[in-house]
Amino acid sequence: MADSPPLPLVTVRVLDFTQALAGPYCTMLLGDLGADVIKVEPPSGDHSRQWGPPFIGGESSYFLSVNRNKRSVILDLKKKESLDIAEALTMVSDVIVENFKPGTMERLGLGAGKLQGLKPALVYASISGFGQNQPTLAGYDQIAQGTSGMMSVNATPDGPPTKVGIPIGDIAAGMFASNAILAALFERATTGKGRYVDVALNDSLLALFTYQAGRYFVTGDVPSQEGNHHATIAPYGTFAVSDGFLNVAVATDAQYQRFCEAIRAPELANDPRF
Repeated sequence: MADSPPLPLVTVRVLDFTQALAGPYCTMLLGDLGADVIKVEPPSGDHSRQWGPPFIGGESSYFLSVNRNKRSVILDLKKKESLDIAEALTMVSDVIVENFKPGTMERLGLGAGKLQGLKPALVYASISGFGQNQPTLAGYDQIAQGTSGMMSVNATPDGPPTKVGIPIGDIAAGMFASNAILAALFERATTGKGRYVDVALNDSLLALFTYQAGRYFVTGDVPSQEGNHHATIAPYGTFAVSDGFLNVAVATDAQYQRFCEAIRAPELANDPRF
C-alpha cells in the first residue's frame, strides 16, 4: 500500500489561545489538515476541561471532542515571563487564533497590531460573540442563537424560541474562521503578508439564513416559525404516523409523483389542491 501524501498544512504552525468551543473547533480543523497546533492554556486549563460528565480517564469528553491533533503548553498570561514565551512562540508561528473577550489580547500586549508589526507575515484570527467592534459584548452560542434570530426560525408555530440542539453558532464561527485563515494563508503565499480575521458567532449564524434572508428582502415578511417544516417547499417536514414519526423531503414535481405512488395514493399527484 502506497504511503499517504503529507497533509496540506504540514508546514503551518498555529498558536492557539482559544477555549470552550468556537476557537478550539477552528484550530482542530486546522490540525486535522496537518497544522502543528500549540494550544496555550492557563494553569487551571481550558475551562471546558471541567465540563461534564461524562469524563474519560479524568478528561472531559466535551474538551476532547474539539481538541484533537494539538500540543499543549501552560502559560500564565498575567506574568511577564509567560508573556515573553508567548511572544517568542508567535515569532515561530504562522497563525494566531484567539477567542477572548474583545480587547483582552491587546491588554495583554498580544494584540494583532503589535504582533503583526513584529511579524508582518502573521495571520491573526479573533473569534467572538459579536465582533471586535463590540468590545463590551461577550457572548456564548446560546446568546448568539437568540440575537441572530436562529431560535425564532427553529421554533414550532406558536411555540417558544427554540435553540438548535447543537452549538451551531460556535461550530459555524469555527468553520468560517478556519476558512478565512486558509484564504489568508493562500494570499500570503503571493504577497508575503498576513491578514487579520475577525469572526463573530452572531454574524456566522446570520450567514446561514440564505433563502430565509432572501425571502425577507424580497417580501419584507419576517421568517415564520416553521419548526420541522419548510417555509417554501411541501411536503417537506416531520409527520406523525401510526408507529412514530416520518421525515419527508419532496422538493420537485417529479419527486412528488413518485412519493404519491410510494404511499399508494397516485391520485394526489394531479390533485389541484397540491
